[in-house]
Amino acid sequence: MSNALEAFIEYITIIKGLSPATIEAYTHDLVAFEAAGKPLLSLDLHEILTLVGAYDNRRTLNRKLSSINAFFEFCFKQEFVANQHKIKLSKLPKYLPRYLELESIREGLNRIPTTSWLGKRDYALILFLFATGCRVSEALHVEKSDIQGQWVKIRVAKGDKERMVPIAQEALDALREYLNATPKKRAFLWQNYQAKPLSRISVFKITQQYLTVSPHVLRHSYATAMILGGADLRVVQELLGHASMLTTQMYTHIEKSSLRDAVQRYHPLRKEDYEPYE
Repeated sequence: MSNALEAFIEYITIIKGLSPATIEAYTHDLVAFEAAGKPLLSLDLHEILTLVGAYDNRRTLNRKLSSINAFFEFCFKQEFVANQHKIKLSKLPKYLPRYLELESIREGLNRIPTTSWLGKRDYALILFLFATGCRVSEALHVEKSDIQGQWVKIRVAKGDKERMVPIAQEALDALREYLNATPKKRAFLWQNYQAKPLSRISVFKITQQYLTVSPHVLRHSYATAMILGGADLRVVQELLGHASMLTTQMYTHIEKSSLRDAVQRYHPLRKEDYEPYE
């Protein structure tokens, strides 16, 4: 690892205080680039583009470019280089995030055997994720004391910001039933069969088993239900804990799709074979 790269990692760790996941991603990307050839500072723009050109997936490519841009921005500010390399990110295609409607979620919930406390946990966990829209990492850090009336305090979130999110009564009832059934009482909310904190992979297995989707799809389902129900976009941004409105705006594509489907279904000029104007 070059001295400049060591200085950059120290900077984003101590001075910037970036999240461990971001530091790990930057370090992994940049160390891999140096391992493939010369120190990064000795590479010209053509050599950098050659390195990243090996990545076909646009999202992967953009992550690599973000790492490189952050590194060279640091080096330019520290006067390690005379010119700053700023490579434009690849434009990503717009897509509709996958989501489940309430009926599909209920079908999955009905498959859970709730005679055991573990079954009650799985039932409550799925309802909790759908009722709050929180990230898995946030849900796993919730403690019992964070449930305050019909609100839950999300204490561990991106950017280390706290937020309060209302939780539906049905989810609260399922949560109460699960907690009353747990054989061992713990401060943290979600526990495994050994009464230890539940892991991310366990949550993934639970949602896969009963809903055949990842836990993050429940977050999309929450946001989609709110948007289609008429919630203001800024309210949804606040509930999801998005730092930027740009992230929340992807759900407007779902709203537009729903409006288009309504016109196609009910308008007297509708056609069976819809051909968009090019």
